[in-house]
Amino acid sequence: MAFKCYRRPEGALVVFFRLRPYLPTVIIALVLTYVCVQYLTGDKGFFSQETRNREMVVKAQQLAQLKTERADLESRARYLRTDNLSTDLLEERARVLLGLSEPKAYVIRGPVAQNTNS
Repeated sequence: MAFKCYRRPEGALVVFFRLRPYLPTVIIALVLTYVCVQYLTGDKGFFSQETRNREMVVKAQQLAQLKTERADLESRARYLRTDNLSTDLLEERARVLLGLSEPKAYVIRGPVAQNTNS
């Protein structure tokens, strides 16, 4: 039976074989560092909480404005239906669309804005 004679590793391989037992620890430390940095500075991180709160306040204000606008439009639509027709609202809309006014009212017309989409 022949014995094989192993050569000792040289250069970089010596360092690799010496540090190989610590490799899983280094990988776990790098992953933990990445996760901690993302927790602190990521999009949903700890330090971005203030920005998210400001955006939430702005969005809540926009939502409240849109809800009141929708309620107004729904009430106007309800009064324009044939089963519940409001003559005052119908007359007001007709006057606005036709450009008419009441007999003793003064009408001041401004320049007509040109529609760039047509």
